[in-house]
Amino acid sequence: MSYLWSVFTKPWSGLPGDELGKLIAGIGFAGAELPVRETAYVTPATAESELPKFTAQLRAEGIEPISVASDLSEPVFAACAESGVPMIRIMAELGPDGYAASVRRNRERLEQAVELTERYDVHVGVQPHHGRYVSSTLGVMQLLDGLPNHFKLVWDAAHDALAGDHPAVTLQLGADRLGLVNLKNVHYTRTNGNWKTHFVEAEEGLADWPAVFAALRQVNYTGPICLTGQYSDPAVPVEERLRKDLHFAVTSAAQHPSRE
Repeated sequence: MSYLWSVFTKPWSGLPGDELGKLIAGIGFAGAELPVRETAYVTPATAESELPKFTAQLRAEGIEPISVASDLSEPVFAACAESGVPMIRIMAELGPDGYAASVRRNRERLEQAVELTERYDVHVGVQPHHGRYVSSTLGVMQLLDGLPNHFKLVWDAAHDALAGDHPAVTLQLGADRLGLVNLKNVHYTRTNGNWKTHFVEAEEGLADWPAVFAALRQVNYTGPICLTGQYSDPAVPVEERLRKDLHFAVTSAAQHPSRE
């Protein structure tokens, strides 16, 4: 079984579905994660009326919606169920009250969403994120421990590398809850005496994409792969970089094919 090669459509968040579908199909993708946010074409307030139409337009162009990046409100769950979108992706934000209190608060939010996941049969995917979020795969797995199977890990190559981890370890750790694999890459740059993250193309950063596919083969993952289209330097069009990175990802996957 081949991967569903997908892209996070945030770089084109203002486009209607038909234009977006043509654009990303032209790059070479067959799946899409959609931002459903206040700044996007579909917002949480309009999701119930607009997301079904938007996803139908994508499917007409050969693009399958794999998830939305949004909140855990009931209208978003209802819109996903109506549209056939299987997952809502979120991150676990840390507040000024510290890590332990923030984790408790995030856990309560997830527990409150259990009933919605069951009513609408829509998954919740939690992604580690460097900085002011639960930043490691281990942290997310601890956050999800004991929750129903509707709650998934969204593994991210760049943030895994920023956490100092390795895919051979963390993909094994998260295999039972693995719902989505994000691919991007990153390194640090020194600016005005401070080290900052700088998102780059596939072969330029800390994350080893071929090692990711070797690890995915070991855990027999055959779900979507989502390139996030995040690049810090705007000098090159994102579409050009994504074509190059998609080719590198497909080539890397072919060297480590998933088990049938």
